[in-house]
Amino acid sequence: MKIGIIGSGFVGSTAAYAILMNKSASEIVLVDANKPRATAEAADILHAVPFVHPVTVRAGEMEDLDGAKVLIVTAGAAQQPGESRLDLLKRNAVIIRTMVRHGLTYAKDAIVIVATNPVDIMTHLAAVQAAEMGVATSRVFGSGTILDTARFRSLLSTRLRVDPQHIHGYVVGEHGDSEVLAWSGVSVAGLGLDDFCAARAISLPLQDRAAIDRDVRQAAYQIIAGKKATYYGIGAALAHLVAVIAGDRHAIMTVCTPIEEVLGVKNVSLSLPHLVGSDGLIQRLPISLNPDEELQLQASARVIRAACDDMCGCASS
Repeated sequence: MKIGIIGSGFVGSTAAYAILMNKSASEIVLVDANKPRATAEAADILHAVPFVHPVTVRAGEMEDLDGAKVLIVTAGAAQQPGESRLDLLKRNAVIIRTMVRHGLTYAKDAIVIVATNPVDIMTHLAAVQAAEMGVATSRVFGSGTILDTARFRSLLSTRLRVDPQHIHGYVVGEHGDSEVLAWSGVSVAGLGLDDFCAARAISLPLQDRAAIDRDVRQAAYQIIAGKKATYYGIGAALAHLVAVIAGDRHAIMTVCTPIEEVLGVKNVSLSLPHLVGSDGLIQRLPISLNPDEELQLQASARVIRAACDDMCGCASS
């Protein structure tokens, strides 16, 4: 499967490396306005090929994306320390629409995965651009809260001393400050969180849950403060999405995509659980939230909708 990655900075190059390591592509093409950077990253990743499996890795131009099954868009300005994802909107809006238009001009049948922040609004713009080119919304989605969900599960894993693959729980809404940790739906080994804790005699008081909530919500800020960018987690998440598409796994992922209405908020792109396969989004799945979580999700949707209205000029209906 041929993969095109538009943007070869930290996220794009790490995603390319992770895709190589999970053996889900036959060809990876890196495209970037900074051609020397793309060439160098491609060469460095290519040198890892003999230790993994045969893959063609190269830098290229937009026309070299012809035939790509998946386009991953990571191009955009980087988030700076102290800057929220929404602050990036004006700087990245023009970039995202241009990259999607050019990418789909050559890779007409590709699934587009957006990772540029703020990913919810960038995905909305990408979907609008793709729709103008006749591409179905189901084939355009963002990485959304799949990384936030992974962070949630990993922190719960440490606290509960259980393999994170056996913990089910989702982060929904905005990939950002207003995201919602759906505590009421967390399950472990088929048991609700409270029942599992009771069975294992584990105490998980409200202050511990609040600490996990804080650490998930602020993870990106903490990492950016320490090393100026996040890329390993999101690179692995994007590679996992590629593997899901390549294998038609019908995996459940909290990706973001335009939704007609979320709790009274119309035409908004945010993350909810979706079934994902070889053709992109198969179906949005219902999620059970308690009343407080529903209010949080509604507030999160309003944050995204307001930002889209104020800064993008995207129509709300």
